[in-house]
Amino acid sequence: MSNTLSTDKQIVIIAALAEGSSIRGIERMTGVHRDTIMRLGVKIGQGCTRLDEKMRNLPCEDIQLDEIWGYVGKKNKVGKRDAATADAFVGDLASRLKNRAQISTDGLKAYIDAVERGFGTETTCHRLTCWPHYLGIICRSCSDCSGV
Repeated sequence: MSNTLSTDKQIVIIAALAEGSSIRGIERMTGVHRDTIMRLGVKIGQGCTRLDEKMRNLPCEDIQLDEIWGYVGKKNKVGKRDAATADAFVGDLASRLKNRAQISTDGLKAYIDAVERGFGTETTCHRLTCWPHYLGIICRSCSDCSGV
């Protein structure tokens, strides 16, 4: 009998860690010893570091910066909705791309300014504020969609 965690159990543990649950709390919740939880956390962290190192020189052409959905889903965990956070995020994004990109945002003004600072004139940024249009649905109630 193997002494390894099932994939499902690993997913539960990783999700709990990502949500900020304590090691001992996860231990109580899953029945998995805290040392095993910590080893899994270290292993996942090392994998994320390797992935981050590979996420360079990306050939992306169209990028959507969808802050509103992320903010609604994570609220305080994704950073403040301000210029400093947008600048940090867009600056990191710009450092990972190998070519000019078309960027669309969901209406957070900080992104428009951050894109100009992070990419300069090497990219185009459009602000999409009509949610049906943003999702590819013709709503006929905004200037982006009406008459299309």
